[in-house]
Amino acid sequence: MNPSEAKVRVARTYDAASDHFDHHALSFWRLFGERSAARAGLQPGERVLDVACGSGASAIPAARAVGPKGFVLGLDLAYGLLELARKKSAGLNQIEFRLGDFEAAAIPESSFDAVLCVFGIFFFPDMPAALQRMYRALRPGGRMVITTWGPDLFEPLNTEFWDAVREQRPDLYKGFNAWDSLTTPDLVRGVFDRAGIPVNEIAAESNLHPMKAGDEWAVVLGTGYRGTLDQLTADGRERVRFACSCVAGQPLRTDVIYATARR
Repeated sequence: MNPSEAKVRVARTYDAASDHFDHHALSFWRLFGERSAARAGLQPGERVLDVACGSGASAIPAARAVGPKGFVLGLDLAYGLLELARKKSAGLNQIEFRLGDFEAAAIPESSFDAVLCVFGIFFFPDMPAALQRMYRALRPGGRMVITTWGPDLFEPLNTEFWDAVREQRPDLYKGFNAWDSLTTPDLVRGVFDRAGIPVNEIAAESNLHPMKAGDEWAVVLGTGYRGTLDQLTADGRERVRFACSCVAGQPLRTDVIYATARR
């Protein structure tokens, strides 16, 4: 799959997932968005760029932190997620959400005090190049916070989902799971090293996400799993749903890794 096709797939996946993205079972989006924004140490009046901003989980707390004299620009490929973000940010005049590809966007160098990219860097075909572009957007003294998922994301649901998919469509098994490419601090540091960007801190955080019966299917519908699920037949989707129900009510692993760099 070439880079253009990959981006179309990401956009289509998360546009579809927008119908469940803000479901209560997916509160981890908001939780880690807020924690990522906090790590940037934002001050009133600062300018923030949020790459792959989704439905505003990090951009909205960033806008509150910089206040009415600051500015936050959120970029994303998924129209549906941006519509959610705009509704949730009503009344925050210091924030703008824009549909677009960061790699093609006109982002002036040295124009932001902070750059955030929460659960998005692994979708870039050339991750070091994307990091370099984000880093160049920073003013001297600016901070960049990159957040990725840790190991064993969404287990035990993850194994049940992919095993069920393999039974229905072996060709789809783990065909869309870019988030598994940066699951350790060493892997994250390696991307920064290839980009030639010094890292100030890499922090791994362990988490268990509480779940209620039925929440497991909302997680499938509101995450990157959706890109695989929507390629199955109606009967195939029901079989996957039944398999996932086996872990109903069990907490999910949601470990994360935060990397912070300063220009």
